[in-house]
Amino acid sequence: MRKQLFIAVMSFVGVASAAPSIEVGFSPEGSAQALVLRSINQAHSSIDMMAYEFQAPDIVAALGNAAERGVRVDVVIDSRCNRKNAKALAAIQSALSHGVHMRIDSHYHIQHDKVMIIDDSTLETGSFNYTVLAEKANSENLIVVKGAPDLIRQYEAHFAIRWQLATPIAGERGA
Repeated sequence: MRKQLFIAVMSFVGVASAAPSIEVGFSPEGSAQALVLRSINQAHSSIDMMAYEFQAPDIVAALGNAAERGVRVDVVIDSRCNRKNAKALAAIQSALSHGVHMRIDSHYHIQHDKVMIIDDSTLETGSFNYTVLAEKANSENLIVVKGAPDLIRQYEAHFAIRWQLATPIAGERGA
């Protein structure tokens, strides 16, 4: 009995102190784009995104599909980079029409974060902008971290501040 209890306790300790899972992707090789899309498509409850550029049709469609399947999708984008860009404006309208909640940040010189927090348990960050050029032409990197709750809480707090400072985009449902 003692041996079984010891094994059970040691198993729990091993689980409680498990190392985070880390994956990386790069562009233009395609692995960064694949990680972004997989992360969005696997979301169950929430996606919080901060984006400097917001234009990639496949990423916008995946966010819209997530919103339509009941995932809360909140996106903060940079004002300077997106407000007068035709591709970005089309992406914004598409996202809004599918139930994505969007805000535009003009509080900072530029809002240069490139982050997604998925289901409060997965962090995605790196240089990867959400554009076709980032997917196909630029040298970009992306890291996905799971199982690091303290790190993710810090990014959630950062997102919450940016969300509060940003302005809802006209056309958002309920805005």
